[in-house]
Amino acid sequence: MAAISLISLVTISVFSSILSFSNALSVNYYHQTCPNVESVIAKVVHKGMINDKTVPAALLRMHFHDCFIRGCDASMLLNSKGKSQAEKDGPPNISLHAFYVIEHAKKEVEKMCPGVVSCADILALAARDAVALSGGPTWDVPKGRKDGRISKANDTRQLPFPTFNISQLQQSFSLRGLSMDDLVALSGGHTLGFSHCSSFQNRIHNFNNITDVDPSMDSSFAASLRQVCPMHNKVKNAGANLDSTPTVFDNKYYKLLLQGKSIFSSDQALMTSSRTKALVKKFATSQEEFYEAFVKSMIKMSSISGGGTEIRLDCRVVNH
Repeated sequence: MAAISLISLVTISVFSSILSFSNALSVNYYHQTCPNVESVIAKVVHKGMINDKTVPAALLRMHFHDCFIRGCDASMLLNSKGKSQAEKDGPPNISLHAFYVIEHAKKEVEKMCPGVVSCADILALAARDAVALSGGPTWDVPKGRKDGRISKANDTRQLPFPTFNISQLQQSFSLRGLSMDDLVALSGGHTLGFSHCSSFQNRIHNFNNITDVDPSMDSSFAASLRQVCPMHNKVKNAGANLDSTPTVFDNKYYKLLLQGKSIFSSDQALMTSSRTKALVKKFATSQEEFYEAFVKSMIKMSSISGGGTEIRLDCRVVNH
């Protein structure tokens, strides 16, 4: 994988129109206090990708899950303490990995600019780099988030589930100030990564009283998933890639969705509303329009204000 500066990246400047979402954030926040922070984080993410091609999907999902619970405050990164279970140990996050990439980035940044850069900003920047280094767009990340001190595993129940229908998805996104357009654009993040059988079992076994398999799913695709994920699956890490190019950030997700080859119920749900279906078709036709919409929605989501109050010295624990 080439370094970030060598990749042909699509740079889209749309942040100015939505910075009001969180007025405290600024693209130039560390211009004086830690000018090289972004290049340091990009190098760490790149190194992580060389060692593990699943790192980008993990970082993108980690950032999404962080912002959707308490706002973007890095509460996702805190370790559980005693009987107090943190977000990272909540059921939807058990399969999350690559926390070491953020921890490594934090150590490198602390050497250079001690006590200046928040873990929440590092996570937002790492998620951007994960997309860019996978062949997707890049963008200017507004910075200035503070780290939160509260992290509860029970709060992960607030995350949108892969079994959600369109009205449940709309409500979940709306509660966070995100629109149906944002929903479709951010769902494109499913172009990266892998899912365990448990997250799509509902579509390929006992779908309803009439049929075993979700009729909206392509029959040959469903058959292949049933082979990998039998009814009483005993293979621990069995599952399927989210699209046919799981390490490349492209618009393949939307193309497959139109063919009935999406993994989750929440993906297929985008085909059940005229508004969202039209956007799926638009993004399947134009990767450039997908990139532009994704960048705009990512900046909007990553600007959801958290209740952070500090700059954590170690992303895994609150300051004393």
